[in-house]
Amino acid sequence: MDAFLAIASKRDQRQYDERPVPEDVGRRILDAGRVAGSGGNRQPWRLLVLENAELLRAVAENTYVPSNLLGARFVVAVAVHGKGPVQFDAGRAAQNMMIAAWNEGVVSCPNGVVDSDKAAELLGLGEGERAVVVLSFGYPARPRDPERRSAEEWIERANRKPFEEVVQRL
Repeated sequence: MDAFLAIASKRDQRQYDERPVPEDVGRRILDAGRVAGSGGNRQPWRLLVLENAELLRAVAENTYVPSNLLGARFVVAVAVHGKGPVQFDAGRAAQNMMIAAWNEGVVSCPNGVVDSDKAAELLGLGEGERAVVVLSFGYPARPRDPERRSAEEWIERANRKPFEEVVQRL
């Protein structure tokens, strides 16, 4: 898929069908996060794949909409350490993973962490580490075809602020 079309057509999805995400697809998603750029190439994140059902339930209860995670087929918590723009760097990794997933026909949704101290305890994070987002992935409950529209048509249909309201030339 064209990269711009992938970006324009990607929508957060919260309902997934029963198909598991194959291991090779999961690996590509994780690799997309792993190779994201970061300040000084420090890669201040860890990608934690939640496979244990009990842990997944506990982490889900510490997100704003637990059902997003409980219905997912592949879940990744993104944890960061250090100072500076580490959350921005983690966001780059997360967005890479979500776009890579969409390229594979897998939909996703970022999920906010309610209590970062509780998340750190649940995930066994080290001193100075914190979970910043939990990503849920799966095949869409309803089939999606990003190529049925052009990137421009997807953008026109998106509920986003107008270009002129967001972009300012100085």
